[in-house]
Amino acid sequence: MPPKKKTAPKRKAPSESPSDNEDASKSQSASKKAKVSNEALEPTVAANGQPNNKVLPVNINFPSRIEGTVRLSTWNICSLASASKKGFRYYVEAEDPDILVLTETKVNEIPVNPAITSRFPHCTWAISAKKSYSGTAVLSKHKPLSVHTTLPGHPDPNDVKGRIVTMEFPGCYIIGTYVTNAGQGLKTLKEKNIWHEHFSAYIRDLDKKKPVIWMGDLNVAPTAIDLANAKSNWNKTPGYTKDETEAFQNILNPPESASGAGKFVDVWRQRHPEDKHYTYFSYRFNCRTKGIGWRLDMFVVSERILEKVKMCEIRSEIYGASDHVPVVMEIDSSILTGP
Repeated sequence: MPPKKKTAPKRKAPSESPSDNEDASKSQSASKKAKVSNEALEPTVAANGQPNNKVLPVNINFPSRIEGTVRLSTWNICSLASASKKGFRYYVEAEDPDILVLTETKVNEIPVNPAITSRFPHCTWAISAKKSYSGTAVLSKHKPLSVHTTLPGHPDPNDVKGRIVTMEFPGCYIIGTYVTNAGQGLKTLKEKNIWHEHFSAYIRDLDKKKPVIWMGDLNVAPTAIDLANAKSNWNKTPGYTKDETEAFQNILNPPESASGAGKFVDVWRQRHPEDKHYTYFSYRFNCRTKGIGWRLDMFVVSERILEKVKMCEIRSEIYGASDHVPVVMEIDSSILTGP
């Protein structure tokens, strides 16, 4: 996620961007405000049509999965320890995904959590080299053929630690990422461009072998419709710069120079071409109530398996355990298990 801007004496409520470095005092304050509610709240929506609740619903229910599919979910939880105190497990129990990608876990060692391991026997935790920072996990009910937590060719392994997990299954690859950010004042945009260079080559190489499902916090708002205040953030705020948006588009639609590279599809956007819905709402500036957010969390799939996707939705009401909401996709189970 892109970092927050410096505090200024006078500010409007911008389309606030998220951060890899949450201030501890702000996190504690948010924790107090975002605990699971014990009382029913009157459902309301923001101007963009998304709910604007600040705590998890008392009752969480989702439709049953479509027959013959596997359910995949991705959620930036902004610290497993914090989210666990604010209703994390209630969402997981209700969603019951076959594969759950967690980003920004901020764990320093593999968690000992029977509630997770009993549900997901095959867990991989990519842990950052920096304490209480970043972190990506892929939790699966299905046993993978292989697991990797590196980005081939990247010159600095420490920049990769905690940001990527790849699981190979008989029918596809699943890549979970918490993509690096461009930094406050875009000071680390160069490092992010290095990530883009090597990740683009990596996902294209995998796609030549098997279809790919890429999911997680991709740390980019792909187009102007994917954040509330696009004009004021363009080329100024990490997550919405020319370099970042072009790198993402070059994965979806490879340039001619990428000979033989397949196309990819941003699934939720393909199914919701006009909706201004977001997956991240800052705890600051009352952004959730106002519907001021960014769409940073998504599913991207190899174009040739798009027809196998049966559902993809933002779980807009699941706010409060984190400043992000989950995204879920159901896809024909043969894509995972193979023919």
